[in-house]
Amino acid sequence: MNAPLPRGADKGLAGCHTCGKVSPVELGACPRCGSHLHLRKPDSIQRTLALMSAAAALYIPANMLPIMTVTELGVVTENTIISGMITFWQTGAYPIAIVIFTASILIPLLKIVALSWLCLAASGKLHPSPGMLGKIYWFTELLGRWSMVDIFVVGILVALVQLGNYMTITAGPGALAFAGVVVLTMFAAMSFDPRLLWDRLELLRLASPQLKKEDT
Repeated sequence: MNAPLPRGADKGLAGCHTCGKVSPVELGACPRCGSHLHLRKPDSIQRTLALMSAAAALYIPANMLPIMTVTELGVVTENTIISGMITFWQTGAYPIAIVIFTASILIPLLKIVALSWLCLAASGKLHPSPGMLGKIYWFTELLGRWSMVDIFVVGILVALVQLGNYMTITAGPGALAFAGVVVLTMFAAMSFDPRLLWDRLELLRLASPQLKKEDT
């Protein structure tokens, strides 16, 4: 009952990272698209943690430096993400303020925390239940789909407001740092190999016969 589940890696089969074709890993390259074959992405956890550390470092200036400069009736005001969000809220633009808070503050922070948590789980530092592991991974995948919303919001705001003479908005240095956060978290998500989670889970399942029952 507790026998290990069959895995392609145990049989020397690797799924192509590009096209998904399953082939013997000893071929070295995918016979369909020519990409290199690996049983698991090389140094996946190390690369992901390095990218996440860089993203976390940029997250601070992204929120501390002005992300936009607002010129209203000749008065120039520099806004960070938070102060800009407050400005939109005070002027009654509640939907825009909520979108900026969600996309520019909440989602990047949650993504950094979630990916770091997955790396710890894949490396054996944490021992979550299979159900919790699946939920956190699903949540991280969901966050990844909304990674570029904040950039689109700033771009749309700049384009719209530049059309009028009443107010103009230009991007500040914080926008560059924030774009770095978005790009680094995207690369971190791409470098993370979720199969490492299931490998670790299989080891835990073999070590603890009650694990499967606890999950249910």
